[in-house]
Amino acid sequence: MPASHSSAISKRSTQRSTKAACLYLAIGLTVAMMFAPMATAQNYKVLYSFTGGEDGADPEAGLTMDVAGNLYGTAAVGGYHGGSCSDYGGCGTVFKLSPGASGWHLTPLYHFTDSPDGKWPTTRVVFGPDGSLYGTTVNGGLPGCGYGCGTVFNLRPPATACKVAPCGWNETPIYRFKGKIDGNPTGEPVFDHAGNIYGNAGSVFELVRSNEGWIEKILYIFEGLHDGYGPAALTIDDSGNLYSTCGHGGAYGFGTAFQLTPSGSGWQENILHNFEGGADGEYPIAGLTLDPAGNLYGGTQSGSVFELRSSNGNWIFGVVYTLDGEEVSANLTRDTAGNFYGVSWFGGAYNQGAVYKLTNSGGTWTYTSLHDFTGGSDGAQPTGIVILDGSGNLYGTAAAGGLTDCGSLWCGVVWEITP
Repeated sequence: MPASHSSAISKRSTQRSTKAACLYLAIGLTVAMMFAPMATAQNYKVLYSFTGGEDGADPEAGLTMDVAGNLYGTAAVGGYHGGSCSDYGGCGTVFKLSPGASGWHLTPLYHFTDSPDGKWPTTRVVFGPDGSLYGTTVNGGLPGCGYGCGTVFNLRPPATACKVAPCGWNETPIYRFKGKIDGNPTGEPVFDHAGNIYGNAGSVFELVRSNEGWIEKILYIFEGLHDGYGPAALTIDDSGNLYSTCGHGGAYGFGTAFQLTPSGSGWQENILHNFEGGADGEYPIAGLTLDPAGNLYGGTQSGSVFELRSSNGNWIFGVVYTLDGEEVSANLTRDTAGNFYGVSWFGGAYNQGAVYKLTNSGGTWTYTSLHDFTGGSDGAQPTGIVILDGSGNLYGTAAAGGLTDCGSLWCGVVWEITP
């Protein structure tokens, strides 16, 4: 999503207003086709449509899968509606989707309440080294902090068996941001081999476990000019180096791709590429994906999909494909054959977003649309990362659309595409 320079509440309001305006315009133009049969692949299936109630709404971050095939995710709003959570239709939820003989069943695992646990989870939950779930909220947490703070949280099932169903999980805010340079986390947590947590909140931070709890260290503060600003989700390699993009700033003002490396004097930033706004693209709002050889792949808001190839300590930039009228909305997902999967928030046949595959054959990349969203019951505006299971099935979320009218909220869906 486009970065915002104002408070987190303004960011949420601006994003929602912009999204809603685009969605309502598209609905007005395409109302007749919203309930028409799918014009794209027949292997697309909606697993769950959100209602904006206890289950939440606006699932914009994507999913995580456990070894049993259950799916976990976040809904940015919905859930608990009391107190400050009445703003924007609730403080958000964490949910679990489980497959069964009669279809998929959603269980709300946690409803956020603002303080002290946080509100508005806009990144997905991920499994940590201890097997429990970790995530972030973009607001809430520290009492009296106001907007622009947020939390990193841990979520785990109850220690004893539940006597009633559904049974909520236990949420622990492991760090509450204080605002200013350490406030407003916007990327999902990533872990190093020692179990330390890294993320971005305007700056790049590390959380280190101690006897007193988790201690925050600010690793790098972006100056907002040559080094960029608005960092996307982080990626970590086996040596502990961090990689990502900044959606704005840099030498030409169109964003950067960067590396952060630990050294004796602190973390050093290495600019891997300054986007010029031409053929190389502009505004890289998604993060970077590593392949087994250590090369990086990413994309931009203007639709360029690029590679940064590591060669003798240097990084060689190249555009491998340019999407036609679409943006790269989330980190690309790589399969074992070297193909990539991604989503675009707009574009596709109905300008409601698309899921696509990029296939590499002898250095030539081919685009395949796997599903073009219509804005109806199939969903609209996918923004989260795509995941793959062992059978090659794809799973993801779309922030809008679905079967339920959520009023002023976006409803959204969880979807599956089978090969």
